[in-house]
Amino acid sequence: MTEPGADDATPSPFGSASRERFVLSRRYAAGTGGVRGLLITVLGDYVRPTRHAAPTSAFIDVLSRLGVAEAACRQSLVRAAADGWLTSHRDGRYTWWRLSPAFARFLDIGAGRILGFTGAQDDWDRRWLLLLARVPEGDRPVRHLLHTRLGWLGFGRPAPGAWISTHTGRVKEVELLLREAGAYEQAQIFLSEHLGGGDLPSLVRQSWDLAGIERAYQEFIDEFTDPPADDPIVRFTRLVHTWRRLPLIDPVLPAELLPAPWIGERAVRLFHDRHGRWEPTAIHEWERISQEAS
Repeated sequence: MTEPGADDATPSPFGSASRERFVLSRRYAAGTGGVRGLLITVLGDYVRPTRHAAPTSAFIDVLSRLGVAEAACRQSLVRAAADGWLTSHRDGRYTWWRLSPAFARFLDIGAGRILGFTGAQDDWDRRWLLLLARVPEGDRPVRHLLHTRLGWLGFGRPAPGAWISTHTGRVKEVELLLREAGAYEQAQIFLSEHLGGGDLPSLVRQSWDLAGIERAYQEFIDEFTDPPADDPIVRFTRLVHTWRRLPLIDPVLPAELLPAPWIGERAVRLFHDRHGRWEPTAIHEWERISQEAS
């Protein structure tokens, strides 16, 4: 995988090291897997808003409520520091953890995407962003990278080597991805219009797994219509942890291309209602357990 020079692409806001560790991270792009995924949610929910350092004991307390053993929590913190997510310092008996500037910025972008997610695109100009990018069968890492990151950017694949999106303003992001993957010179990017042929809903169903997305939304609605737990930390963390995967799998298509009524809009309303109601008590509980180490 080649690394673009300064003149080849838009500079990453995360710096050279974090571009590899954060932007290209399969673990992060996958959204919610494992202890590291839970740690990302906790850092984004409770540490990111204040930028204050937090003690190891607070992470152990919170993650234990979510079923994570103390040893796994400590190991995850150490690995996060090794990956450049966190810095640490000791104060007496306690170790305190603070977000690195690069990872704080990364979490800010993630929070903006999660909280600003609407479930449907409302500003479509009826043009399509078309990408032709064939990668040799043997180059599996690049194929996986393009598939994962283009899906994250909202692209669907109607045919092998062809990717489409209704988000025509994402050209620069596509160019950066192609350069990072070393596939820019072999790709072609077009802005296009649909002039005729088959109906667009059929194209959409062929390009995106809408049935799978609908199932994921229904599972979210079923789980969070009623509070899943009385513990304010557990219910709020589970809410955000479950939700933050959905903007990664939903391409956010225009309403005219989606089944009506679109279940994603119902799920968005539920998320924002629960987020607004559950966040204050969860933050208060986090502050309480963090201050116990002061």
